[in-house]
Amino acid sequence: MSDSRSACASPRSTQDSAWTWSWATIATVPLYAFLILVIGWLLWVLPFFIVNKQRQPAKQVDKRARWGIILVAIGYAILWQGRFWEMQPRPWRVALSVLFFVFAALLSWTGARALGRQWRVDAGLTADHQLVTAGPYRVVRHPIYASMLCTLCATGFLVAPWWLFVPAILFFIAGTEIRVHIEERLLASHFGEQFHEFKRRVPAYIPFLR
Repeated sequence: MSDSRSACASPRSTQDSAWTWSWATIATVPLYAFLILVIGWLLWVLPFFIVNKQRQPAKQVDKRARWGIILVAIGYAILWQGRFWEMQPRPWRVALSVLFFVFAALLSWTGARALGRQWRVDAGLTADHQLVTAGPYRVVRHPIYASMLCTLCATGFLVAPWWLFVPAILFFIAGTEIRVHIEERLLASHFGEQFHEFKRRVPAYIPFLR
């Protein structure tokens, strides 16, 4: 009888233990690191929800760019595979994290505003598509991807050891290069020499690195 009771109670106790572990894990994360992560991510992602998104269907879409999204997502996920709750980042890591989050927010807000209704997740062109070269597009051709790289770095400095940080960046760059290549083929086919001249002048998504 006692065995059956303990067997019935086992799933409940296991679930309670899981919740206890989860809250205990969160509680061990330094408060300042937790606040930096939450505020940094919110400031970065907010403009993508409030921007006036494109409602006109694209006349041309290349869904192969979604493979890039998958690799980028893997890069972000890799950062969290260590014992991040035990991280006690040094002051220089905290300072770099804050700096990168500031750049990420600056690029996402200005980039989303410059794109306006042309912002979309898929790589595509609309009938009235325009080549945006103002605002942050004077510095990099893909400020949204630059902001995503800044967010990755900002997060990595707080939660990831180098042996996770490095492959996370490599996956991110591989995925971003796929998206950049596909999107720029679409833009080149639509804008021709105007885009090629823009490409010659402005780096892709890392300033000073073409």
